[in-house]
Formats: sequence, C-alpha cells, structure tokens
Amino acid sequence: MENEYVGSGSCIECHEKFYDLWSPSHHGKAMQPVNAEFVKNENLPNSEDFSLEGKTYKINIGDSTITMVEMDGEKSRNYDVVWVLGGKNVYYFLTPLEKGKLQTIPLAYNLNDKAWYNNPQSALRHFPEGMTDQALPWRDRMYNFNSSCYSCHVSQLQTNFDLTTDTYNSTWNEPGINCETCHGPSGNHVRIFKNAKEGEEQKELGLISTSVFTPDQHNWSCAPCHAKMHPITPSYMPGEKFFDNYDLTVLNNTDFYPDGRDLGENYTYTGWMMNVCNDNGQLHCVMCHTSSGRDRFKDKPNDACIKSHAQRISDFFAHSGHEAGSPGAVCINCHMPKTVFGNMNRSDHSFRPPMPEATILFDSPNACNMCHTDKSAEWANNIVKKRKNGNYQEETMKWAELLKSARLNDWSNLRKILEHIEKEDLNEVVTASFIRTLGNCNKDQKWATIIKALKSKSPLVRSSAAAELNGNVSAEAKTALLNACTDEIRLVRISAASSLALFPKEQFTAVESELVAKATQEYMTSVVSRPDDWSSHYNLGLFYQNQGDAGKALESYETAARLYPESLMPLINSSVLYSYIGNTAKAEENLKKVLVVDPENEAANLNLGLLLAEQGKLSEAEQALRTALRANPSQAVAAYNLSVISASSDIKEAVDFAKIAAENQPEEPKYAYTLAFYQVQNNQKTEAIKTLNELLKIHPQYLTAVSFLADIYMKDGKTREALKVYQQALETEGISDQDKASIQQAIVSLQRGV
Repeated sequence: MENEYVGSGSCIECHEKFYDLWSPSHHGKAMQPVNAEFVKNENLPNSEDFSLEGKTYKINIGDSTITMVEMDGEKSRNYDVVWVLGGKNVYYFLTPLEKGKLQTIPLAYNLNDKAWYNNPQSALRHFPEGMTDQALPWRDRMYNFNSSCYSCHVSQLQTNFDLTTDTYNSTWNEPGINCETCHGPSGNHVRIFKNAKEGEEQKELGLISTSVFTPDQHNWSCAPCHAKMHPITPSYMPGEKFFDNYDLTVLNNTDFYPDGRDLGENYTYTGWMMNVCNDNGQLHCVMCHTSSGRDRFKDKPNDACIKSHAQRISDFFAHSGHEAGSPGAVCINCHMPKTVFGNMNRSDHSFRPPMPEATILFDSPNACNMCHTDKSAEWANNIVKKRKNGNYQEETMKWAELLKSARLNDWSNLRKILEHIEKEDLNEVVTASFIRTLGNCNKDQKWATIIKALKSKSPLVRSSAAAELNGNVSAEAKTALLNACTDEIRLVRISAASSLALFPKEQFTAVESELVAKATQEYMTSVVSRPDDWSSHYNLGLFYQNQGDAGKALESYETAARLYPESLMPLINSSVLYSYIGNTAKAEENLKKVLVVDPENEAANLNLGLLLAEQGKLSEAEQALRTALRANPSQAVAAYNLSVISASSDIKEAVDFAKIAAENQPEEPKYAYTLAFYQVQNNQKTEAIKTLNELLKIHPQYLTAVSFLADIYMKDGKTREALKVYQQALETEGISDQDKASIQQAIVSLQRGV
C-alpha cells in the first residue's frame, strides 16, 4: 500500500516523549483488554447483586478475569468480560454475544463514587416537556459496541458488517485512540525518516501535520468523537470539513433543554458551536486540551481565559460578585458548569453565563445553584437581575420560549420564529434548530423563509433548510434546491438531493438531471455509510417512497424493522405503502406490531383507524382514532374521521369532533365545511353561517362553501343575503370562467325569484 497504517509503536523511536504522554492518557486507554495487568492495577471489587429485567446480575473479579453472572431463578449464565471502555468517570465493560457483537454489559463502575451501578437506568433523560423515557434492555442494539461506539474507542475500526445475516466481524488496528487517528496513516512518514540522512531536512512529512491546522480544522478533527452527530461518509480524515462528513444534532432534539443546555448524552460540539468565544474563529480545542486529551490549565484554570479577559480576571468581584480565591472566581465554574448524565461529568462548552431564569422556565441546570444548592433558582435570578448587566438572560429566554413552543407543535409564535430565521440574528445552532422544528409545521407561510435560508453563510443552516424543503414541489423550491446541489458543503448537497426526490424526473432539463444525479449519488453513499444502522435504511425507504418506488421503499423499511424491531417508524411508513399497493392485510399487521410496543402511538392508531374505516370496520376504526386523538388532542385527521363515523349516531359529538379538526387545520377547507354541515343538522344554523363565513375569508375560492352558505340563506327566505354571497364569490380572483358562468347563472335564477 502506498501509505498504510503502521501503529503507534512505530512512533516511539523518534517521539518517545509524546508517546509517554499519550499511552497512559484517556485517549490512549479509551479501550483496554481485560487481563491480569488491568485487574491488578484497578483492583475493582466484586459487585453486589443487581435486579433488572426480572433477573439478577453480579460481577465476579478473578486474578485476570472479570465475569458477569446472570441469574434467572435456578438458572445461571456467565458472561466473560473481554474489553473495558472509558476510565475518566466510568468504566464500561464489553462481552461477546452472538453474530460477532460486542455488547456493553448492564453493570458499569463509577470511578468517582467507587461503586458498581445499573448503567441502562442511569441513561434516562427525564424529559422536561411531558415526554417519558425508560431504560433500554441491556441487549438492545443501542448498547452494541460495533455500531454505537463507532470508532471513538479504537483506532481504524472496520465493522465488517454483513447486512444479509446481521453479523459483524469487526477489526481494528489498536485499542484506544492512537497517533494515526489524528495524523493519518504514517507508513510513508516512517519510511521517509528511516531513509533520511542525518541532518537532512525533509520537505514532506508523509503524514498530516496538525501544527499547520487552522482553528476550524482543529475543532473539526476533535468533533467526530465529541459531537452528537450522524456520519454521512464512510470515513473521515483529520483536517477535512466537519459538515462534509457529518450532520449535527441540534436543539430541536429533546436531548437538549430548550435553552440549549445538555439533557442527554450530547458530548460538546453542539454547545461549542454556540460559544461566543468561538465566533471570532481563533479559539480551538487544542488551546485548552492537549492532543492526548489532557487539560492544559488543570492547575490554573483561569489562565485559559486571561489572554482575552484579563480585565475581568484582574477584578473578579466586579465581574462575578465573588471574592478572589472563592469557587465563584474560577471562570469555568460559572461558564462551564458540570452536569452529570449516565454518571459521566461533562462541562458545558457553550461558555454562556449562569442563567437561573432557565431553571425557572425550563428546569434547565444553572451554575449558581450547582454551588448554592441550599438556595432556589428564584434567589439566584433576583441577584443576577440586580446586577449592572442583569438583563443578559433576556435574549436566550426569548428564543428558548419560542423553541419550546415549536417543539410542542405550538405555532402561535410562528411569525417571530420566521423573523429570527430570516434575520439570522441568533446563533446558527439556534437558527438551524428553528428550521428543523418547521418539519412539523403545516403552515404554508414557512416556505418562503426556508427557501431564503438556503443562502445563509452557515452550512448547518443551509443543510437544515434544504432538508426541510422536503414536501415543497413548487418552482421556487425546485430552483433553490438545484442551486443547493452545487453547494461547497456535502451535507447541503445531499440534503437537497433528498428533497428533490419528490420532483418528477421529467421536470428536469438534461443539465439539471445531471446535477441531481450527482448529488443523489452522494446522498446514496451517505445513507449506506452505516449499513448496520436501522435509521439508514429507514431514510433510504423515505427516499425511494418520495421517488414513487414502492418496491424499493418497502424493502428498505422492512430491512430497518428487521435490524431493529423496536423501531416503529419503518413499520408505520411501510403500512401506508402496503395499503397503497392493496396489501391491506400486511398494512394492518405492521400497524398492530407497532401497537404491541406502543399502544398509544398516535401515527399507528391514526393509520390503523383510517385503514379499518376503509374496510368498513367502523367500530374498530373509531376505537383506534379515539386513541390517536387522546395521544394528540390537536390531531385534525383523526377528529375529522371521527366526526364522519359518529354523525349517524351522535350528531352533537360529530359537531365537537369536526370543530377540533377545523380549528387545528384551518388550511384544509373541507374540515370547516363538514363542521358547518353538522352544525346545520344539529340545529345550529347561526353557528354554521359563522363557520362558513370564516371559512370563505381564508378560502374564498372554495365554491362548495359558497353554494352551501347561499342555500342556507335561501331556505330561510333570505334571498338578498344569498345574492350577496354569490356576488362576492364572482369578484374573487382566480375563479375559472366555467365557475364564473355557474355563479352568474345562480345569480340570475335568484334575481328572477326576488
């Protein structure tokens, strides 16, 4: 090979000092074999008995072995522990399972508390917005090393995954994060300097030199292992652009509090991108951390900030209200507060000041109360607000409130959200988060703003906009997405390709088709870069579905469901397609599989209700639709269909259901029309007239409502009011000549009767 990986051992001869610093570091020991040396050095105790999933587990430590014992009644099974991960806060342990899988066992060791604990239980998010979470089974795919730990604990990982058999034959060059992870393959480098004459200067190093990296390149090189992200390429080489290789999770995800603080396991890069100190493009990871992961300023943490903030550090009390020498006079205690998730301490890298008001509004942690545990957030907030710059929380609270409402699908503040996106007056992570929430918004006014966002300077914002244009097949969206196919950043291009899948191929010119094909090829590569990830096949199914290829879409959905039966969306989406091609039995089967796992699932109950209604099974359909409406009281489709089903037996209830549909989806005129129809049947003629008038304000071209309203007036002998309705319709822009002729004929007929 031209330049192969030769291992960290090849570095010792010339770089012994760096090797000695690296080898005992958390990077060097990110993964270690369980052997006599590890057992002796760590001296871990046997564990107590742990009860989980109806069984009992314990850890036994030998001279050179660690064994987990599983007891199920009288039966017992031993699991050999062969590898250990981590070492800073926690040790996680791996045991081999079937199909080549290395699985994280359910018992982990807390190095800070010196105690064994139930690892799956420690990973609960405790969502702040009415959501619930529960511990995953320890054998769940999410705890599988081969896929979930994805090359951040070993070097040069090859998962060698076989999709057909769902098996791994994973290999890696070295456990831990070795020199070549950051410097690339060093075979040429070793050969060059082995063959060099003494004193001879070499122009080519034969590897990646991080000493010439820009600040961005340093950050991009650390981010793959320190970001909550999704890879879009099969591999990454240090120095390459982050968004050419990864998509980033942002604040629309409930692993964050609405104000952006970490809730779940988020690592640091999303917060780092919200960092004002990072905005100037000069700060980067290696300024505060060594390449082996050590803290350069562990003993004197304020020295990290003194270059840019000398004045504030020289007068701690004026800046912070804390005396010099106190915990509050240490910059990172207030600006990088540590929170705990899964027994791992993580520092907030957004560098934002303490925000106790976020605790009051969102239950988000704040630095003040992490020290002053005996005080309330209200106490801290009062102190903050009395300070000279005490309004510094206001901007964050405003956008966080907007984001919280959008995450809850409340679009009453949509105009403000769209204004922020258009002005780009907030951090790019916040802007991208707003855009990504718009996927759940059914208001057409969002489209112009999303299209404009494709011209943002931020690739994160542009890619989010391209992805959220999925479903818009207007000429404006087509032009914008075609332009995005030539974007300099791969993430933007593949997001555009995904959205363009909905456009009929005949709409593109030969040049445009070539452009789309090129971006689509990149998209397809991104999807299969993780063939062992069920979501890759789910996304592939969406792509094929958008292209109208039901066969390939179903194949992809079924693959996703096979890889991870707990994944519900592939089953739900495939049920829709099965129904579309006439296989109602398979559609019903897949939806019922979902309901076994999640009986209250909104989408599954809605689709099952619609499917059963089409088959004439109205009683079963009603039950499913009622469940969907309980899950989401704003579910307009469920409410509308329930109004139709209940109309024959309970007209009052039909009115109530139709009202829910009309109020929650005013852009669908048939819902308000149906409400008016049932209101008339329920002797609510005045309310029906009001409903129809409101409907025609929004949809003046909806002539079915025009005729109905005029008919109500005619039956009451109010011919003049009926004439007025028709005359207003006649003046509406966009009415076809044929419809105008029909309206004029109705007017003539009415005038003859006056």
